Amino acid sequence: MNLSVQSVHFHVDAKLISYIEKKLSRLDKMSSWIKDAEVHLKLQDTGGKVQEKITEIRLHVPGGFLVDRKSSRTFESAIDASLDTLRRQLVRHKEKIANSRPTRQPKTAAPAEE
Repeated sequence: MNLSVQSVHFHVDAKLISYIEKKLSRLDKMSSWIKDAEVHLKLQDTGGKVQEKITEIRLHVPGGFLVDRKSSRTFESAIDASLDTLRRQLVRHKEKIANSRPTRQPKTAAPAEE
């Protein structure tokens, strides 16, 4: 899985990047279908001392994208919440793909003509 981390209006430290990689590797173990992952980290000014942290994670899977966006007081808690949601989306996507495939019926022998 290819991982891309982008930040808006600040620099991401190595500790946060390693945290994101560790968490996303759990999703990758769950499904080998994930081709790419894009993580966008943003700061939103709420007018107070503490800025709201926004995390948007986009996973590229066969058949489309799985996207989740969360905001929290810390990036770590927003990432955890997003990954919980993406885990459920991934399970649903896998079930949808499995149900859309035609099931193979065993071939039955044609009745013998007398």
